[in-house]
Amino acid sequence: MTEYNKLVRDKIPQIIEAQGEVPVTRVLADGEYRTALGEKLEEEVAEYRESHELSELADILEVVYALCEADGHTLGELADAYVQKHEARGGFAKRVFLIAKKL
Repeated sequence: MTEYNKLVRDKIPQIIEAQGEVPVTRVLADGEYRTALGEKLEEEVAEYRESHELSELADILEVVYALCEADGHTLGELADAYVQKHEARGGFAKRVFLIAKKL
């Protein structure tokens, strides 16, 4: 038996079954789920940093959406917060790298 002990996407157990194997799973409680999402975010970011593949960015976005909903927010609220922050502070298009701030 191969052990994973990590949060996986909803269809992974069915994919494992289709391969003729038996998944061993459980449903996480709220606190465990939030912790597992944080760990999954770190995992997906590390995978993106290594590969720079678009599919890894999509995985990061999936986790961000799940975190948003786990914290009781809607995706619309997330989009609104993004727009507000972007309008107030800008994005990263100009590639500005702050070295220091003089007093």
